[in-house]
Amino acid sequence: METVSLFVDVQNIYYTTRQAYKRHFDYNAFWANATANRQVVKAIAYTTERGDEKQRQFQNILRAIGFEVKLKPFIQRADGSSKGDWDVGITLDAIEYATESDVVVLASGDGDFDLLAHKIRDKHNASVEVYGVPQLTAKSLIDAASRFISIDHHLLLSPRS
Repeated sequence: METVSLFVDVQNIYYTTRQAYKRHFDYNAFWANATANRQVVKAIAYTTERGDEKQRQFQNILRAIGFEVKLKPFIQRADGSSKGDWDVGITLDAIEYATESDVVVLASGDGDFDLLAHKIRDKHNASVEVYGVPQLTAKSLIDAASRFISIDHHLLLSPRS
């Protein structure tokens, strides 16, 4: 059976699906799609910790699906900008688990990950599947992936009525 590791850039997925579709990403549908007929080696969702109850409930949902949830403090700067970037953490984990995986799944549209995709494909001989919102995913990341899976209506929660 093919092995797979999943790495989800939660903030990127949240903001791109909200911007493109005004809807939320369906993590259950994503899990079912990305892991079908595959043995999961590792699954990590990377997010920020803001300390509110709604966010803790969301994190528990991710854990119930099968994700390990890694948290980084959310930092609000004096100028109004914020920080909670997981790029280095995602990269280190993906390289570590690529050695044990036939397929590495990355859910993000961040073009910084194109180097990671190339490294995993070239050095670890693993396939890289990227899930992203097409119009908000860097072309360099799409090109670096073995396969690009469009986040569209089949991977989104139904709009609230």
